[in-house]
Amino acid sequence: MSCSGSSASAEDPRSSRGIPNAADHAVNHDFLSAAVAPAPDVQPLRAQRAAFVPLAGRILCILVPAAIWLSPLQLAPQTQHTFAVLAFMLIAWITQATEFAVAGFVGCFLFWALGIVRFDVAFAGFTSQPAWFSFAALLMGLLARESGLAHRLAFTVIQRIGTSYPRILLGLVVSNFLLTFIVPSGLARIVIMASVALAVVEAFRAQRGSNIACGMFVVLTYTADLFDKMMLAGTASITSAGLMQRIGGISVLWGQWLLAFLPCGIATVFIAWWLALRLFPPERNAVAPDRAYFREELEKRGRWRAAERRGAFLMGAAMVLWMTGSLTHIPPTMVALGVGLVALLPHVGVLDGGALRRLNYSSFFFVAAAISMGNVLEATRGLNLLATGVFRWIQPVLTNTFSITAVLYWAAFLYHFLLGSEISMLATSIPLVLEYAKTHGLDPLQLSLIWTFAAGGKLFAYQSAVLVVGYSYGYFEARDLMKMGAWMTLVEFLILMVLVPFYWPLIGIH
Repeated sequence: MSCSGSSASAEDPRSSRGIPNAADHAVNHDFLSAAVAPAPDVQPLRAQRAAFVPLAGRILCILVPAAIWLSPLQLAPQTQHTFAVLAFMLIAWITQATEFAVAGFVGCFLFWALGIVRFDVAFAGFTSQPAWFSFAALLMGLLARESGLAHRLAFTVIQRIGTSYPRILLGLVVSNFLLTFIVPSGLARIVIMASVALAVVEAFRAQRGSNIACGMFVVLTYTADLFDKMMLAGTASITSAGLMQRIGGISVLWGQWLLAFLPCGIATVFIAWWLALRLFPPERNAVAPDRAYFREELEKRGRWRAAERRGAFLMGAAMVLWMTGSLTHIPPTMVALGVGLVALLPHVGVLDGGALRRLNYSSFFFVAAAISMGNVLEATRGLNLLATGVFRWIQPVLTNTFSITAVLYWAAFLYHFLLGSEISMLATSIPLVLEYAKTHGLDPLQLSLIWTFAAGGKLFAYQSAVLVVGYSYGYFEARDLMKMGAWMTLVEFLILMVLVPFYWPLIGIH
């Protein structure tokens, strides 16, 4: 691929993300590993540059929790001890003092071993649907790859949208957005889109750590999570809508939610695409295959093999059930897990029994631990304390439409740092938002929409199960996600500052 317009220079460390030559290309697509395996020539540089943060994190993981545990705070002992363990988990996750899954597992163990809560509460996340969806997502990703379906789908799509990296990247983001209308789960979409992206990465002969691979997976992962807030499609938006109905008596329609955020969704597609190209420019030595290459690859595959047909049937069945979820009322997790397990059955599925041994279960443990943390906070009344404190602090500055929009957005953004689950965050805070709107004569729908949308702004993988699953493929690092998240959080805020005061009144949201 010609990258003469790329901003990467020969001296730029990022330009050293390697693209191997065809003769040297050794395929190692264990994409279910949660640890990034950067190119050998990049690893020493990154190790030198990033060594300080984990070391500082390990020190803080001891000092800060000990200080909270021993400080004479005016809190119930159970709540204070919960905050001490919470500090350990958050610091470990943010600084990557250790693996995400290890830090989460240790935190759950400490909640139980230190007598803060019972075992069933400390490890409650391991029976939650998002955690098991992350496991099913791993199986479905392996299904798409092992069956050959991912390659056939990717090559067919690329033939039609063009083979240049910018065109392919835009096609992936647009597909991700359009898929939100029919697949009501960011977790499901990232699995589907990752299947396509994996084949594209292989076609470019790009390895882990390359800008091409990193850019595609970062933008797909982050936008999959964002689009869930712009439609009544993801768990977060559905949770908020349910609370608005049950507590506030507000019936928000699917079309009303879509109309409120449609301009933002369209703008996000192109802004996220543009940012990915600027933040992760393709390497100078990257060579994109031409259309003939993809045509020849499809011709080599010939007719659909039995494994491809079975894989297509299973993935198609999952998509149909996800699309008709409002009619069948079958949870997306049940669909994903059922399809993944059928794929393991002999003479029926595509995967053999060894697939379970090849999986990396880190994302499952991490999602489960993050959800368990929220459950412990709720059980020890820590969530009520946090939510009440946040709203007590922001109430004095909520004076007009502009200040309400800005303060609610950034307050939700900061509050989300303390929780590893959007469900816990929204479940504890939406009732307070509704109560504030009622007592101050404000539109509860408007405030609830702002607060829910703000949950999309994230910097770290632990804040969303969708980000965890995207991260588990191993094609980008935590710092890459932070970079993309920082820019997109700012961009979404600026868009919201235009939508709320000028566009929403036109559609009846005052």
